[in-house]
Amino acid sequence: MPNPIYALILAGGSGERFWPLSRRARPKQLLRLVSDKTLLEETLGRLEGLVAPDNTLILTNTEQESAVRKLLDGFPKENIIAEPAKRDTAAAVALGTGWVVARDHAATMVVLPADHVIANRSAFQETLALAAEAAEETGELVTIGTKPTWACPGYGYIEHGKPVRLQKRPDNDSIHRVLRFREKPNRDLAESFLRKGNFRWNAGMFVWSVPTVLREFNRHAPELADFISQLRAPKNFENALRDRFGKLPRISFDYAIMEKADRVLVVEASFDWDDIGSWRALANYFEKDQQGNAANCAITAIDSSNNIVFEEDGTTIALLGVHDLIVVRTKDALLVCHRHEAEKIKNLIGKLPPELQ
Repeated sequence: MPNPIYALILAGGSGERFWPLSRRARPKQLLRLVSDKTLLEETLGRLEGLVAPDNTLILTNTEQESAVRKLLDGFPKENIIAEPAKRDTAAAVALGTGWVVARDHAATMVVLPADHVIANRSAFQETLALAAEAAEETGELVTIGTKPTWACPGYGYIEHGKPVRLQKRPDNDSIHRVLRFREKPNRDLAESFLRKGNFRWNAGMFVWSVPTVLREFNRHAPELADFISQLRAPKNFENALRDRFGKLPRISFDYAIMEKADRVLVVEASFDWDDIGSWRALANYFEKDQQGNAANCAITAIDSSNNIVFEEDGTTIALLGVHDLIVVRTKDALLVCHRHEAEKIKNLIGKLPPELQ
């Protein structure tokens, strides 16, 4: 019998890249960007039939907790936890691990971001099931890699080596040993990765058995391992969360564990994946006119091209003689910027009135 699967969903983003639609209290995962559901709801929906809600933990933060609870009214209330301080993903994964260990110390655990777009649920579940089998059979950390479609300098990359065959699936060739993780490259280096062919985008999704990840925490991050042991102590979870979490090191899980571990596998995703990190990326999901203007609403455009328009309430936007702009209108704010400056939108946040941040 396979081990039961638990899921940790990381839902505590800062809400900067999609301003003015996103705010600190309403980050990307709480927005309805590509459907009538929020990205967090889409993430939960993809797990239906694979991971039970009772086995799913959603980690958010104090700024967003009330919005998450309101959105997920039917979800188990005790399975939504707000981190008391911002401590990056290593502390978040340690917290989730402690939560799982307290329930089943031999479980298989999946870690997922809450803000990605994945259309094919069946392919997603097949990939996770394969990763879970690999984690259980090999006792190694497993990550999910997606095949690059272009030389994106904004993603981390995974360089993989030889394929690893499972006893249960000897003909499957989508599991490889990880040679190393590569941080966000410049465009030329990213293009060289694509030419080599053995690089995958790092999707930030992980699968492992609980004993395996505990071993790696003990080996590479003893302070976090001690925190996990405090969480798993009987009736001590709330106390450890309140007293210890804010003192943990601020470091990503990739840096703390994945890049130091010497036994890591990557399973190639059989599904399309997009982390839609900017308005430019989101425009791929909008209808386009013959001049390349992409919009989620009705627009009237004359002598205007390659603009991106988002209107929260469906008001018609008129464009005249403008090119390569991003125009986003909400109930209380209007953004107009050049589309090639989209990555700098976060620089605006600190200059805005607090009620608009």
